[in-house]
Amino acid sequence: MNKEADLLAQARTARDRAYARYSGFRVGAAIECRDGSVFVGCNVENASYPVTLCAERGAVSAAIAAGKLDFDRIAIVCNATEPVAPCGACRQVLAEFAPDMEVISEAGGQVSRWSLTELLPSRFSKTDLPALPRDVGPETTREGS
Repeated sequence: MNKEADLLAQARTARDRAYARYSGFRVGAAIECRDGSVFVGCNVENASYPVTLCAERGAVSAAIAAGKLDFDRIAIVCNATEPVAPCGACRQVLAEFAPDMEVISEAGGQVSRWSLTELLPSRFSKTDLPALPRDVGPETTREGS
């Protein structure tokens, strides 16, 4: 089995473990680090939809918990009829660590590939944050201080 096929197989296994009791939309992700290690995640839904965890962010969290921050690519597998790209929130999280990573998505017997830059061309990054004086705090931001 080649490396991409193995990555997709791990994402498939994660998809099969997804907790998608509300939507039925099962997603698994496998993120490969530059050192070859792989971490998986699956979507975990919640009756309060906004707190649902996407598979991609679950895989990123698992990797970070293991001390890995250098990502090369991610494989996503879902039970849709066509491959899907990561949601906007997941794109932003992935771009924090690897803005040029490869994204591979499989569904319905098809595979699609993108670069993350292609999916999120104008990402928000730390360079977009304003430089603030180091002494800005609650006591110096009150009116009249």
